[in-house]
Formats: sequence, structure tokens, C-alpha cells
Amino acid sequence: MSDGFVSVQPEVSGGSSSQIAPQHAPGGVDWKAWGTVVSLGIVWWLLWQILEPLANWASFQLLGLTPGSRLGDAVAFFLYDVPKILLLLAGMIFLVSTVRTFFSVERTRQLLGGKREGVGNVLSALLGVVTPFCSCSAVPLFIGFVESGIPLGVTFSFLIATPMVNEIALVMLFGLFGWQIAALYMVTGLLVAILAGVAIGRIPNVEKGVEDFVWKIAVGRDAHSDESMTWRERFLSAWAMTKEIVGKVWLYVIVGIAVGAGIHGYVPEDALAGILGKSAWWSVPAGVILGIPMYSNAAGIIPVVHALMEKGAALGTVLAFMMSVVALSLPEMIILRRVLKPRLIAIFVAIVGVGIIFTGYLFNLVL
Repeated sequence: MSDGFVSVQPEVSGGSSSQIAPQHAPGGVDWKAWGTVVSLGIVWWLLWQILEPLANWASFQLLGLTPGSRLGDAVAFFLYDVPKILLLLAGMIFLVSTVRTFFSVERTRQLLGGKREGVGNVLSALLGVVTPFCSCSAVPLFIGFVESGIPLGVTFSFLIATPMVNEIALVMLFGLFGWQIAALYMVTGLLVAILAGVAIGRIPNVEKGVEDFVWKIAVGRDAHSDESMTWRERFLSAWAMTKEIVGKVWLYVIVGIAVGAGIHGYVPEDALAGILGKSAWWSVPAGVILGIPMYSNAAGIIPVVHALMEKGAALGTVLAFMMSVVALSLPEMIILRRVLKPRLIAIFVAIVGVGIIFTGYLFNLVL
């Protein structure tokens, strides 16, 4: 390991200690380090603000595509989502990695893992609800959880809950369908995340389903979770982690978004409504299967859910479709493939899929 932050060691001899003493002084602030991070944060925010208009300009002005056309919408979706997701990944990894420097592996295990697996699953699922990231953005957090020594089952509860249930989706469901539907959606989404995480965590030798490089990251970073680190060391550590993880997953992100962009532009809404609107017993599994190749977050798919409902689709079937889109999307599986082996991905899809299908039937039965 040759990252810059790894070589920073506490000074114990008298030779050059005066050069680093201010960084270690109690209560001292490294203004240069903070100034750099704040400046980069402002640049990040400015880039975030211009992404959508820049993508539209490139699609419809520079490339001359027609707004509202299938190809135009697909290209604009791709040009907007690629930098958006990569910016989210980089910013999120940096923040999480900085916070991570304050926690040893053992402390993190005590907070979310510990001896009571069920409590850890509940806490991580609840954390996922208040974490406003899409499924693709949850992958680096998955790596961070594994790095911290949190059990895989607990980690999967977070990975499922993050895209499936979020505050934006809850507010939109409340506005469109009322508080009862929003509450049922939140409760069932949490139950799927918690129970699926518990089930995955109890599979024998489940750790073998994680790619080897993830465990190597965990080993390599363990020694650098130290509360005595300076802010400069924490920022350098987080920057090194950001470069390492983004460097390993960026291609998968682009491929996943490309698949989603094609589907976004070319999947006909009327065809979906025709299938999801049927009352046949197979409509719920069909909705889940149809949702897997799609790509969207919960907030983005809810307007489609509303449109499908207006065309006669059953609520449980449509909600199962929505959960499948946000929790089992093909782009997410492509990105997850970077950190998980095919067998564990298949287990993940099967367990979550069964939970979603049960939820769909439950909604159709109750409502």
C-alpha cells in the first residue's frame, strides 16, 4: 500500500517535530486542509447545479437531437446521470471515509453489528430510509460497511432499504394516494429489507460471495482508523479511498447507466399498463420481472406508478413493480457485480424478489 496518507506516522524524535506540531496541537485547526476541502465542496456543488442544463444543451443543441424523442431522451438521460452518479459517488465516499476515520472496526461492529443480528438489521434498514441515495450510489457504502467489519446480512439490509424506501418517495406517495398507502409502503419496504438481510446473513459461508478486493480494502484500511489522526490525515485518507473505489467501479457505473438510458427512452408505458392492469395471479410476478431491467430511483418511478394506476393497474402489482425497479434494477446488478460474485447476486435477487412479490399480493388483498 503506497497511498499518501498511509505513510503519515506520528513523530517521536526531536528532529522535525516542530513542523508537524501545530497539526497535533489540542484544539488546533488546519485551515489549509479545511480550506482545500471547502473549496472542492463548492466546486462540486457548482458542477451539480449545471449538470442537467448542460446535458440538455449537449443532447438537443450540440448533437441536434429532438426533445421528447426516444433517442433524445435516452441520450439526455445518459449524459445527465453519468456525471451525476459519479459526483454522488465521489462526494459520498469522501464524506463516509472521513467519518470512518473516527471509528475503529470494533466500534462500528458494536454500533450496527454486535451480537444481536436482528437489531443491527433494523438499525441499518432505518439508516437506509434516511439516506437519500439511489441503488447505484449505495454500492460504495456497501464497501464501506464491509470495510468496517459489519456483518454482510446487516449490510444487505441497508443496501435494500436505501433505494427502496426514502423520504421523497414517502412524501410523493402521501400526496398522491394518502398517508395509509405511504405508511404501508414504508413498513413493507422496511420488512423486506430487514428480513432479506437476516436471511442472507444466515447463509453458510456467505462471505465467499464478496469479491476478494473488497476484503483487501478492509485489511489495508483497518490500521488507519484512529481518533488521534489530524484533519489533514483524515482528508488524505478519505481522498485515497475515494480514488481507489471510484477507480474500481466507474466503468460499471457507466455500463449500468447506459442500459438504464436505453430502457428509459424506449420502454413503452402503455405496454406496461396493459400487463400490470390484469387481475391474473401472475400479474405481480410479471410486474417484478418487468421492473428488473428498468432504471430509476423511487422518486423518479412514482409518477409512472401514478400514470399506471390511472390506466387501471392494481396498486399491489404496481408497487411490486416499483420496488423491483428501485431495489433489483439491472443497472444496479451490473454495478454490484464489481463487488459481489454471481452466486451471491442471484441469492440477493431471489430473496428480495420473493419479499417484493409477497408485498404485492398483500397490497392487492388488503386494498
